[in-house]
Parts: sequence; structure tokens; C-alpha cells
Amino acid sequence: MVTLHDLSYIHPNKDLLLAGINLVINKNDKAALVGHNGTGKSTLLKLIAGRLEPACGQVKTESKPYYVPQHFGQFNNFTVAQALGIAQKLNALEAIINGDVTEENLVLLNDDWTIDERCKEALAYWELDHIDLLQPMQTLSGGQKTKVFLAGIAIHRPAIVLLDEPSNHLDAQSRKLLYRYIGSTNQTFLVVSHDRALLNLLNVTYEIGERGITAYGGNYDFYAEQKGVESDAFNHALKSKEKLLKKARDVEREALERQQKLDARGKKLKEKAGLPKILMNTLKNNAEQSTSRLKGIHADKVGSLSQELTQLRAALPDADKMKVDLNHSKLHTGKVLATAVGVNFKYNHEWLWPQNLDFKITSGQRIAIKGPNGSGKTTLIKMILGALQPQQGGMERAEVKSVYIDQDYSLINDALTVYEQAQHFNAGNLQEHDIKIRLNRFLFTQAHWNKPCKALSGGEKMRLMLCSLTIMNQSPDVIALDEPTNNLDMQNVEILTNAINQYEGTLLVVSHDEYFLEQIRITDNLIVA
Repeated sequence: MVTLHDLSYIHPNKDLLLAGINLVINKNDKAALVGHNGTGKSTLLKLIAGRLEPACGQVKTESKPYYVPQHFGQFNNFTVAQALGIAQKLNALEAIINGDVTEENLVLLNDDWTIDERCKEALAYWELDHIDLLQPMQTLSGGQKTKVFLAGIAIHRPAIVLLDEPSNHLDAQSRKLLYRYIGSTNQTFLVVSHDRALLNLLNVTYEIGERGITAYGGNYDFYAEQKGVESDAFNHALKSKEKLLKKARDVEREALERQQKLDARGKKLKEKAGLPKILMNTLKNNAEQSTSRLKGIHADKVGSLSQELTQLRAALPDADKMKVDLNHSKLHTGKVLATAVGVNFKYNHEWLWPQNLDFKITSGQRIAIKGPNGSGKTTLIKMILGALQPQQGGMERAEVKSVYIDQDYSLINDALTVYEQAQHFNAGNLQEHDIKIRLNRFLFTQAHWNKPCKALSGGEKMRLMLCSLTIMNQSPDVIALDEPTNNLDMQNVEILTNAINQYEGTLLVVSHDEYFLEQIRITDNLIVA
């Protein structure tokens, strides 16, 4: 069991990130933790794991949790065994087997005589048989590093497991191994992920946000369904408030028009009656005061409704606030963009692909480039776009305008501000106010315009990238996406999905997220192995 009571955390820059967090995860629960980027999901995992200290509140766990982080750069100077925290135990076991049966070695081993066998079995399950425990972590790929730490679950056999975006760097086969493992174990899991297939294996979903943590008693599909019900009710309330405001404004206008007609008619009657001037002034003042009171009554009602409507609109999900309008490619559907005959590429004197590749790409296709980690998917995309030339075979390419978007959004220049970055794509000479209007459409308000791009989250960089595409004078004929969802929360994945679905051009996508590929209407697969 995991219990959090009134937990708060203050970021080193003095910002309050988490406040008054209460949560109970029952034994054997497999729980998802979802929420927008920046709400503190990873921080909460680190607090539970004991990697961070809370500002106040309590974290109670029945045993020490096993934590699989999202990033592994801090382990580059470690061996695999050191990264897993088993180096001393393995050394002690080897020393004892070789006859060095000292008290120190026995204490280090702690009667864990099967540690070596468990390491072999765990690495074999994750298809890491070729990995040596003394191998430096920096020699491994991102997917291999992830699998090393996932193997640590079976090695350490913890009761509680914390996973932070575990499938980010995993290929399709490795993801299946992860899904199978989670489905077969009775350990307690808390998982932060945007992998919908993984989230649907978990039996409870916790959403972290401004209101703290809200529990939804089901997997991600159940959570999404409940959020849909909430969204429908919210949109109904929003439309009702909009109708009330319109009606109030109509009533205000009609009442003032009636009052003005009555005042004008009364003035004419009074003039005909020949009343003294002083009395006429008194009656005029009374009429003006009556009109003023009427204006005040209606203005208060309209103002109150307007304020309520503003508050409701501010609470709209970001995906509903955004206005994405990507222009379409001007190329006619079916135009041949690239033809490859017997192409291959060599790294370290070895060919990437066992068999040379032949393919043709035509305008309007939506192609997923698939293959295991290290199979050269990114190399192939760069070859198709002309950034690399094949070292064997031939490739013909048409002259097209293309944009390459990787998981780090490298087209965003970290040295620029948000406004400067948008201006950098301004090939159509839009005026300053037009650029700022477009930034607002992508949720970059005035407070963001001078913010440095290096300070943006993955989701913010993605939105700025999409905004920049709408500012370009000519929409790209080809958009290439290389693992675009790796650094995004679920809401930003939805934003990206909606934007891509509005684009009518050629799409090349590298992604192991089958749900994302399905949602963006992939029509063809290009397999590399």
C-alpha cells in the first residue's frame, strides 16, 4: 500500500509544484497517474521513491518501491550492475564462490544466493542476453537502458513498482513484453505514461491537477469516457450561459429602447402642455435618473453573466481552446515524390538493412515507417527527405517542401524567444499583430511572447512548432514525424493528433504508438528490419 497525506513540494526555484496531495494506492492495484505536462507527475513518483523530500506531509509505503526513471543520462558512467544497484552483491557472491567467505561478503550477499540466476533470467526475458553486467550504460541505446531497469523489477522483486514513461524508447516487440509482464504480475504499480495500450492494462486511473488528485475507478478508456461525460456537461453549461448572456443583452437593449421612446413621447407632451421651465427640468432629471437606474440594473446582470462566462471559458481544456488551421499541400494526389531502388546505408562498416530497400512514395500517402530499435528508421526518413544519400542503390526525389519534426522539436531554436521563433517562420511577411493573434490561438498569451524557447516543455514546443507551420507562407508538401509523442502528455498528444488530421499532404511517421498511428489515419506501412 502507498499512502500520501497532505503532501506538498516546493521546486528549488521556490515555485509551489504540489500542495495538499492525498492519495491511497491499495496493495496489488495497478494504477495510472495522468495529468498535463508540468502538473508534477514525475515529481510525485520521485517523492514516493524517496528521491525527493517533500516540503510537508507524509509518504508511507509498506516496503521500498522500485523506481524506473524516464531519463537515464545520470547512469552513463555506471556499469549495468551498478545502475541496477547489484554490483556489490554480485561481487560478494563471486568472492564467496571462490573461497573468500568473509563476514563482510556474507553481509553484502544477505543470503541472496539466486541473484546471478535472476539476473540472467530477467535479462533474457527483456531480450538482453547479449548484455554484460559489467558493460557501461553509455554503450546502450535508450531502449536498452529502459529494458535494463525493467529487468531490475524481476531481479529486486519489489512489492511496489513506479514507472515513469516506461515505453517511451521501446519498440513494438519490447512494448509487448512490457504489457505481458504487467498483465502477469500481482505487484503494486503506479505508472506515468501516455501509452494508451499500457494505460488500458491498469485498473485505476488517478488524475493530478489544480484540484489535487481525483480517482477514476477504471482503466484509461473508462477515464476518457468519464471525462467525456464531464466535458459534455461542461459544454452544455457553457452554451446555456452564452444563451443567457445573449438574452440578457437583448432584454437590456429592448428595455432601453422602450425607455427612450417613453422619454421622447413624454417630453413632447410636456412641451405641448406649456409647463414652466423649472418643472420641465425637474421632469427631465427624473427621466434621466430613471433611465440611468434601468441601465445599471441591466448592466449588473449582463456584467455578472459575462464574468461567469469568462470563467467557464478559462476552464476549457487547452485542446478545445486551440484553433489549428494547417494549410494543405498544393501537390496533386498521386504525384511521385520519391523512388528508391536497392538502397542501403552503412554505419561502422555494416549495412543497416539485411536486404536493400525498394519503395515508392506518392503525394497524399500517410506512411508509418516501422521496425525495431536500431533498424534505421530515422536514417530512412532523412534519406527520403534528402538529408542523407544512400550508399548503395539509387533514389530519385521530386522537388518538394518538407518539414522534419523529431521528438525534441529541434526546429525550435532554444536561443530565441517564443515570438522570435514564430517570426523566424514568417515567410509571408505577416504583421506583428497577426503573428501574436496566431500565437494566442496556440495558447501563447502575452505572458509567453518573451519567454525563451529553452524554457518550454515538450508540449509547448510542439504547439509552437504547429503554430510556426501555420505562419509559413507555403504549407509543407511533406511532414515527417519522428517519435513525436515521446515527450507529450495525453492532452498534447490529442492536440497533435487533431492538427495532423486537418493536414492534407504527405505524412511520414516513425512511432511505436499503435493507437496514435491509428488515430492519424495511417494508410501504408514501410517496414525496415
